[in-house]
Amino acid sequence: MTVDADQAPARRSDATRAAILDAARARFAAEGYRKATVRAIAADAAIDPSMVMRYFGNKEGLFAAAVEISLDLPDLSGVDPEGMGELLIRRFLGVWEESPGNEVMLTLLRTAITDDSVADRARAVFAEQVTPAVLRVGDPADAPRRSGLIATQLLGLALCRYILRLPPVLTLTPEDIVTDLAPTLQRYLTSTHTPDRR
Repeated sequence: MTVDADQAPARRSDATRAAILDAARARFAAEGYRKATVRAIAADAAIDPSMVMRYFGNKEGLFAAAVEISLDLPDLSGVDPEGMGELLIRRFLGVWEESPGNEVMLTLLRTAITDDSVADRARAVFAEQVTPAVLRVGDPADAPRRSGLIATQLLGLALCRYILRLPPVLTLTPEDIVTDLAPTLQRYLTSTHTPDRR
C-alpha cells in the first residue's frame, strides 16, 4: 500500500499533536496547571518546546486543548425510566476509569479548586453537557436543580476516589458503586421540587 506524499506530513503532524496532548494530559493531571511547564511536557513528548508553541500557541492554548472532553451522556428521553440512574453512573465511571477521560477529569477537578479560569471550564462542561441531558427528563424548569444535585454526587465521588483516594471509596469496585449510587442518581433525576412555603 502506498501513501500519498501529501498525506505523510499530515499524518506526522497529527501524530505529533496527539503526542503533545497525551504528554500534557499526564503532566497536568500529575502536577496541575500551574506547576506543569511547557518544557517538561515537550520533554515527555520527546520534542522541542518550540513545537508545542507551534501547535498550541502557548500554555493556555495547550491546556484548553488538553481538557476538551465530551461526556457522551445518553439521551435519557429514550431510556427506561427505572434505569436512568444506573446509565448515568456507568457512563461517569467509564469517563473516570479510562484514558484519556480520567486524566482530563482529574486535571479539571484538581485545578478548578484553585484556578478560576479552569473552574469556568468545569462549569461550562456542566452547563453544556450535564444540564441538557437532565432537561429531557421531568420538569424542564426544575432541571438545573436536579442536574446540580447529580453533580454534587458525581464530583463528591470523584474527589474521594480519584484525588483524596479514601481507602473505603478506593476499594469499591465499579459494580459496588453502581449498586450504591444508581438509586441516588435515579432519585435526583425523577424528584419533584417542592418550594419551601414558610
